[in-house]
Amino acid sequence: MITVVAVSGSRRERSYTRKSLQIVLDAVGGDGVETDLIDLGAVDLPLYHPDRDEQGASAELTRRVRDAEAVLLGSPVYHDSYSSTFRNFHDYCSKDEFADTAVGLVATAGGGSYGATLEHMRSTVRGVHGHTVPEQVGIRRASRKFDGNDLADEDIRSRLEELGVAVVEEARRLHPNA
Repeated sequence: MITVVAVSGSRRERSYTRKSLQIVLDAVGGDGVETDLIDLGAVDLPLYHPDRDEQGASAELTRRVRDAEAVLLGSPVYHDSYSSTFRNFHDYCSKDEFADTAVGLVATAGGGSYGATLEHMRSTVRGVHGHTVPEQVGIRRASRKFDGNDLADEDIRSRLEELGVAVVEEARRLHPNA
């Protein structure tokens, strides 16, 4: 069984990041794949403090990531980078959580630029020994791509679904006995 955990680095109630990650999870769930969504906007996760172990829900959240064969990381674009919510969670993580883990990335932009955000996410994942798949999804003007809770852009839906397939395939390559 492959477990895919998606981590939404958005605090918005109607988060396009979370909605996008859910599309990926829905595409890959079932038939030997278990899915899980961590909504960082709905958990108790104090600001990371390097002198304090386990704060708030940090132990449970990092365990869920550590136990997964694949992780999807999503963040809204803030000032050409990822959100402070994503960064705070990622500060709790180490190579213990990401070693031999397939990782997929999603960035949702209010405007037109998401490239730097994906690059920053790739760099931080590389720093904790995760295996980022080449397929990554950036969504420009995300608010215009959704009609309420529904993604109206079929090209982006297809890319999100393909990201899910790539992450699961990489997880199976890394964990052939899972």
